[in-house]
Amino acid sequence: MVGQYNKGAAEAVHEMVGQYNKGAAEAVRKIVRAVINIREVYEMVRSLWTAATGMIAQQTNIDTIANNLANVNTQGYKTQVNEFKSLLYQTLQTETTSANGEQKPIGAQVGLGVRNSAITSIFREGNLYASDSETAFAIDGKGFFAVRAGDGNTYYTRNGDLKFVLASNGNMLADSDGRPVLSSAGQPIILGSQYVLSSITVTKDGQLCYPDANRNPQPIGITIGVFQFNNPNGLEKMGDSLYSQTAASGQVLNEATTPNLERSNILQKYLEGSNVQVVDEMVNMITAQRAYELNSKAIIASDEMLQQANNLRR
Repeated sequence: MVGQYNKGAAEAVHEMVGQYNKGAAEAVRKIVRAVINIREVYEMVRSLWTAATGMIAQQTNIDTIANNLANVNTQGYKTQVNEFKSLLYQTLQTETTSANGEQKPIGAQVGLGVRNSAITSIFREGNLYASDSETAFAIDGKGFFAVRAGDGNTYYTRNGDLKFVLASNGNMLADSDGRPVLSSAGQPIILGSQYVLSSITVTKDGQLCYPDANRNPQPIGITIGVFQFNNPNGLEKMGDSLYSQTAASGQVLNEATTPNLERSNILQKYLEGSNVQVVDEMVNMITAQRAYELNSKAIIASDEMLQQANNLRR
């Protein structure tokens, strides 16, 4: 009787242990599946954000292209180009040894997207257009005109559509907004009332000339200032076709006083047009649009994968 009791108790305990082990194993399997699902969801969310960075970058690219096309007829405008760089990389597996003790030559890293690194201006000279204005000037070279704004700061421009305006002590050479143009000495260019403005001519090196008694142009001691920068892409764009000097652009270089500098030529009765190539911008727009579309499709695919993961039945 005691033996039968012990045998029954043993079988009961064995059955309980078996059921416990079976339940524990099933719980472990559920945990593993959950971990795998969480990892898959995380990876799909990662792809969502990665594709989103691509869409944001291409939106900025489209904005830049639109600005180029809007300024296709702006004197002295320089085409801008977007530059991109990759974001951080996540290491999935390093170049460690394999299970057999062999060194793996390549690891596994996945990128996390893209961003705009810079918007660069292409300082290629634009086409020159003849003008009937005696105060229309184009720069053939790397130089800039200098103007002084109302805040007392000096700004630089390639727009040579200038005018003589009436000042308190004569006639002053100014841009279309009335900012005085500076001479090579850094001073506003002002002519006295004894000069007939229509008779003023400008040489290629920027000297203002006035005819003498024999109608031969003679320099009057004033030179239009032309200035350069070691890194013109470092200039800050201020609007109104103006640029401001920054630490990135370097110190301003006066062509009249800086030795070993390639001089620019000033062409009177010419204006420099925009250097935007419309065909190139249209091609760039199509490329950016397609890249934007592809990134949006990656977001849609990731969203559908997330939906499938959420609909899994256990």
